[in-house]
Amino acid sequence: MGAPVAMIIRRKENDLVEYFRDAGALSPETAKTLTDLQLDEDDFALQRLHRRAVIRQVHEGEYYLDEEVWTAVRNTRRRITALVVILLVLGLIVLYLRSGARGAPLT
Repeated sequence: MGAPVAMIIRRKENDLVEYFRDAGALSPETAKTLTDLQLDEDDFALQRLHRRAVIRQVHEGEYYLDEEVWTAVRNTRRRITALVVILLVLGLIVLYLRSGARGAPLT
């Protein structure tokens, strides 16, 4: 159940990042208000990315996408995902070897 929810959240975050790119809100100089962007401040993806400094606030209520931070967040997520997959595979290998050792015939 957790994986589909995580995928939905990631998809919404990716969509929001693309939305900021399309709107040209990519620097403090090109920052836009949420009204200009037609976004709600209660948007879950917006709040998550703002907490992670991917979406930054400048001046009074103007926001922009920090591409460098977004790249770092994505790279960190990829490393964590790779680590989890490696640990799962290693765990399965250990389980297989343990079960194979018990069921192996003596010669």
